[in-house]
Amino acid sequence: MDFYFKEFEHRKPPEPVPHSIPRELLYQYLATCNLTLGVWYLWWRWSFALNYDALWFSLPLAFAESCAFIGSLLFTFNLWKTKDEPKKEPPHKIAECENGSEEDRPISVDVFFPSYDEEPELVRLSILDAQKITYPHNIEMKIYILDDGKRPSMAALAQDLGIEYITREGNEGFKAGNLRNALEQTYGDFIVICDADTRPFPTILEHTLGYFRDPDVAWVQTPQWFFDLPEGERLPAWLDRKVGRAGAFIGRGIERLYGPVTLGEDPFVNDPQMFYDVIQRRRNWVNASFCCGAGSIHRREAVMEAALRSYSEQISKEHDAVEKQIRKLTKEKTVDKEISNNLRQEILFDTEFTPYKFHVSEDIYTSIVLHSDTERTWRSVQHPEVESKMLSPQDLQTWTVQRFKYSGGSIDIFMNDNPIFRKGMDIKQKLMYGASFWSNLSAIWNIIFLACPIIYFLTSIAPVSAYDTTFYLHFLPFVLTAELAMMVGTWGVAGYKGKTNFLSFFPVNFRALWTVLRGRKISFPTTPKERQTGTFFKLVIPQIIVFSLSLFSMVFAWFSYSTGAFGSYSFGGLVLNSFWIINNMMAMWGMIAAAFWTPPSDKKQEQESEELEYGI
Repeated sequence: MDFYFKEFEHRKPPEPVPHSIPRELLYQYLATCNLTLGVWYLWWRWSFALNYDALWFSLPLAFAESCAFIGSLLFTFNLWKTKDEPKKEPPHKIAECENGSEEDRPISVDVFFPSYDEEPELVRLSILDAQKITYPHNIEMKIYILDDGKRPSMAALAQDLGIEYITREGNEGFKAGNLRNALEQTYGDFIVICDADTRPFPTILEHTLGYFRDPDVAWVQTPQWFFDLPEGERLPAWLDRKVGRAGAFIGRGIERLYGPVTLGEDPFVNDPQMFYDVIQRRRNWVNASFCCGAGSIHRREAVMEAALRSYSEQISKEHDAVEKQIRKLTKEKTVDKEISNNLRQEILFDTEFTPYKFHVSEDIYTSIVLHSDTERTWRSVQHPEVESKMLSPQDLQTWTVQRFKYSGGSIDIFMNDNPIFRKGMDIKQKLMYGASFWSNLSAIWNIIFLACPIIYFLTSIAPVSAYDTTFYLHFLPFVLTAELAMMVGTWGVAGYKGKTNFLSFFPVNFRALWTVLRGRKISFPTTPKERQTGTFFKLVIPQIIVFSLSLFSMVFAWFSYSTGAFGSYSFGGLVLNSFWIINNMMAMWGMIAAAFWTPPSDKKQEQESEELEYGI
């Protein structure tokens, strides 16, 4: 395996954004203003601003704006405030983590590394780092390779490193099944879940086990951090490589006017800080941060207890459903007791006990089961500091596989086992989960947002009654306060690339939605850990089409307006739609460029980049 990431080993993770009460209050004020203006805008939009001569065009846009506003409402609630869980001293004995327990023994921890087809040498690096985990008190820690690939090389690796090795006959349930198999053969009080490339820091247990002093804490999620994100290449260096010294001169001139320009910097927008440091962290106050798999620590009792209760509920639900069908067929009010008992036994025999749900998004599914447990008030904690490092997708194909799994898994849960309708969660928790699932439906309205300015430019038909002063008086305050609120609410974490990536993500998002709607299963492929070679033109054909149509339609409209050759455009409509379509094009361009991105091949390029930066 090409350990391209060795040159990045020196990197340090970012510190969590400091909590600021004045900034939080300012965000709450701006967000409230924005939502108020949004309601006002949408009321006006539906009541007075529809283009009744082109309802086929006007209604879809109003629908898309309404859906996006619902997303903004949910996102605002998600970002409302930060309430970090108070840190506690790491416990000495297991009795300190259990209610009423007097068991005087050290805490035991199992560290799981599920694997299927990853390179043994990559897993070796992760295991070596796990063996460096420290704890201020006596603790029993065992490290396990959970090998679903049944590879002699992985068994040999475990033996060489002096750790445990677990495998199984089949691959039922994929990663969730692999974890279940391991739970049946291990006994640790707490379980650390790692991916094959998760390299835990020595402090991971010392900084997180203190939360479990509260016996209701079921799991702790730590932020995932990709330490191998490309640093990119400065524009002069890139132009120098492509066209020679003249290109480097032009690049330096552009940077003097515009400032530093870096190409290929995190081309796939993999940096997860926005998700963990902003979105997940701000769910702590309502006990709704969910498990994201790698880098999480689980209380075994919570996982098993919730799974048993879910198992019992599933059997009862299936039993009641079958009895209902029998009563319908026989026209009897009750089912014979003996038949009912036999039926329950048969269902019991056929139903799998699954501590981790057999699902492509088993991590969030397990979170839902625990948060909705009606018998226990299980809690989750999003720990703010990074406690491990991981590898990011290094090509668009790998990125697409990963995002398709995430999106499809979330949509499948939304459609088939929506937590909003589950008992056990309060309304705040349901709104937080609703925010996650609603965002995965965004392809529906994002496609409309991409198409609307193109249609206007090609037809001169406006989706609103008029682009006049009244329109701008309603639209601009809403949009500007939204941008201000977002800027303040995500202070310290870059967000623009994430927003454009969210828009350009529409083909993958739509394919995942269509797959679930057709009743197809979302597959369980492992995310490749090595860069796939070549370019990925086919993956960005939709984005290329949108970019090309956007550019052509904008040029066509402005030419037609200046010559009077076609249509009846308004200047205000052209300006607004130009800003709109340029934003869309920038989003598409980011994804298109990612398809053709290749990492720098040698150190010489980095040296040239430094020389150009300092004007050598």
